[in-house]
Amino acid sequence: MLNNEKISVRQFRVLVTFFTIGTIILYSPASEAKQDAWIAVIFSAGLGLLVIWLLTTIALLFPTMNFVQIIETLFGKWLGKAISLFFLSLPFVATAELLYYSGNFLTTHLMPDTPVEVLYILTAIIVVMAVRHGLETFSRTAELLFIAFMILFLLLLFISPQIKFENIQPVLEDGIKPLLHPTIRLVAIFAFNPVTLLMIFPSAVNQPKKAQKSFFIGILMGISVAFITTILSILVLDPSQIERRLYPNYAMVKMINVGDFLQRIEAVIATIWMITIYCKTVLYFYASCLGIAQVLNLKDYRPLTLPLGMIMVTFASMLFPNVVEQRYWDSEIGFVFSLVVGGFLPLFMLGVAVFRKKRT
Repeated sequence: MLNNEKISVRQFRVLVTFFTIGTIILYSPASEAKQDAWIAVIFSAGLGLLVIWLLTTIALLFPTMNFVQIIETLFGKWLGKAISLFFLSLPFVATAELLYYSGNFLTTHLMPDTPVEVLYILTAIIVVMAVRHGLETFSRTAELLFIAFMILFLLLLFISPQIKFENIQPVLEDGIKPLLHPTIRLVAIFAFNPVTLLMIFPSAVNQPKKAQKSFFIGILMGISVAFITTILSILVLDPSQIERRLYPNYAMVKMINVGDFLQRIEAVIATIWMITIYCKTVLYFYASCLGIAQVLNLKDYRPLTLPLGMIMVTFASMLFPNVVEQRYWDSEIGFVFSLVVGGFLPLFMLGVAVFRKKRT
């Protein structure tokens, strides 16, 4: 029951694309890298693809297993379960984070009079329902949402009359050093956190060999969206405006004005963001439920969805006392957490797998 769900290669590519975009549709690295943020996105793409190669390599050594099963195979039953719980802490915490982000954004810009706890509960209900229906059903839904996403994303091109190319100058005014931190942070988003996708790659994809190519394509599509939104935010808003705003891309869309007719369409980017963050939240929550069920040797993960959903709502309401704490977590603690779970752990596992194969 835990491993009989299968999705197509195209569906997996859509899921990877949504997972990669996630919250990046509103976050802009220009708050740190200023007018050179687009260079940081390019650097992170190169580094990120190397990490993705590492993740797909370890997964393809065990094509019929997900990441938790691989861990228990490499490290044994008891040590493997302990390491699996450490790995599952990443999607568990990330689900609560995304609930917090969605609630904070909606109460800040769209529904200021609505209690944020109500938004947490409503979002959690939708996520729990999606996970209970299974990966196959959600993947088909994601295909439909992808069409809507692409149509809405094209509306961002109407910002072109507001573009000022002088905003991108001077290039590398302060050298490479200011790009290091935003680049590494983007690598965590693009490459370290997708270790969660190894819970469905390649074991849940009907064509494992073609799925690796789809993994890379999905990552590149997500990075391309991040590059477009980043370069547009720089060309429309000067770096000082970006630095002062929590959601600079949302502020950018407010400036769209075509013939005094098409304007104030910031709800478009809000809809785009809600689509991507919803899909990413579902994938994180699915990985958490499936992994915990396997650690506990349960036959089905669905009975865990409701209690874990309730825990997520409670955790999200306690996670960050204010926006300052949230930004500190995102830039410092969260990055280290992703680096250890999504970088060092797979690298160590690959070393163990190669060593055991040579001994055998």
